[in-house]
Formats: sequence, C-alpha cells, structure tokens
Amino acid sequence: MNTKLTTIIVDDETDAVNFIRSIITDYCPELEIIATAGSVIDAVRVITEKKPELVFLDVEMPHGSGFDVLSCFPKKIFEVIFITAFNHYAIKAIKFSAVDYLLKPININEFVAAVKKVVEKRDSLHGQTSGFTMLLENLKTAVPKKLAIPTNDGMEYLNTPDIIRVEAEGSYCRFFLTDGRKLMVSRNLKEYQELLHDQAFFRTHNSHLINLHLVKKFIRHEGGIVEMIDSSQIPISRGKRELFLTQMAKISK
Repeated sequence: MNTKLTTIIVDDETDAVNFIRSIITDYCPELEIIATAGSVIDAVRVITEKKPELVFLDVEMPHGSGFDVLSCFPKKIFEVIFITAFNHYAIKAIKFSAVDYLLKPININEFVAAVKKVVEKRDSLHGQTSGFTMLLENLKTAVPKKLAIPTNDGMEYLNTPDIIRVEAEGSYCRFFLTDGRKLMVSRNLKEYQELLHDQAFFRTHNSHLINLHLVKKFIRHEGGIVEMIDSSQIPISRGKRELFLTQMAKISK
C-alpha cells in the first residue's frame, strides 16, 4: 500500500518546478510527485484528473492566479501550499487565513517544515475547506475581515470587529471577544500586532493589543488607562500615550 502523499507542482517557471522536485526527492520521502502544471487551465485539468492530496501552487501564473485554480474546487479535498513572491499583495490575506505558503526564493528548511505540517494532519485533509473558502473571501477586500486562529481541535475563524483585545501570556496570546469568550492561542503578540495593524488595533503596552473601535473610555493616570467595552482596563505605556490619542482622534472623525 502506498502511504505517500500524492503531489502536484503548479508553477509556470521550469526552474522552479525542477527545484521543488529536487527538494522533494532529497528531503521529502513522504511525497510522491504525480504531475506538474504550468498554467491555470493545465492545473485545473491535472488536479481534476489526478486527484492529488497535496498541491504546491504558484500564486502568479499566465492568464490567472493560483487563487483562480483554488476557486474551481469549492469542495476541495486536497491540501495546498502556496508559493509566492515576498511583496505579493495577497500575503496578508494568506496569513489571515492561516494557509501555508512559501516565499520565493524557496528556503529548503521552510519547505520541509511546511511539508511536515501537512503530513502531520493528513488524516484530516478531507473536508478541510474553511480556511481556503475564507482566503478567497479575504482576497476580495483590501483589508481582510476574518482571522483564522489555531485552537486545540482545529481552527476558529473570527470576524476582526468581534475581537476586543489580545493579551500576551508568555509565548501565548489570549483573545477576548465581544460574545464574552476567551481563546488561548500558541502564538506571540507581535505576530498579531503585525497582522491587525491595518484593522485599527493598537499595542498599548508590551502585553496588550486593543481594538480602537471598541474603546469606551480613556483615563488619565500615569501613561493612561483604556477602558474597553467589556469594562476591562488596559494600561498604556508612557511612550505610547500620544500616539494612542492621535490614532483615536483619526478613527473618531
């Protein structure tokens, strides 16, 4: 019985296909390459015919994109690792959707790590369409509105306006939501600060990231204290007080 993950490489650059093939041959014995494709049309045809378990999917291709390929499979039963340029506009949407991706030029260690993640969850590959459906939705707007966060039993997809604040707890983060729930995530606060910057989230302190739209009150005390709509009180460091007030003035107009 063949236990390898059947794999298709989709990239319009022959050198890129050959490089990916060589990495798989040398470092990823868990994978079996069953086909390659160099365009959106070819990719859709080959995926339909071969029914792979994993697709390495280039974002930019002639006459379309990897997202066009993905949209042709609403009932996706294969995993995807996107391959994209560093400055591609879709990077933020990809990160928001917690979808795996690799940057060109491809780093071998990062490639192997991405494959390992897919292999570890191979038993739950089928039917895992939520992240990709959300990615296609996030791509429709300049500022993604749904954030995927990893939980103990999978992924939770949050509407960003429903996030009151995020608090650091060591190398973890705790999300506080408008419905009263609290979610612990095994990622650091800096990562979410970078993701949510365009969503009017502000880091008031080393341990706190708040949704400026859900601030109820500012209390003048030392650096300052912010009271959120859930009545939680969050400190503002002295060095960030003026910037906080400036940001609040902008969104209050």
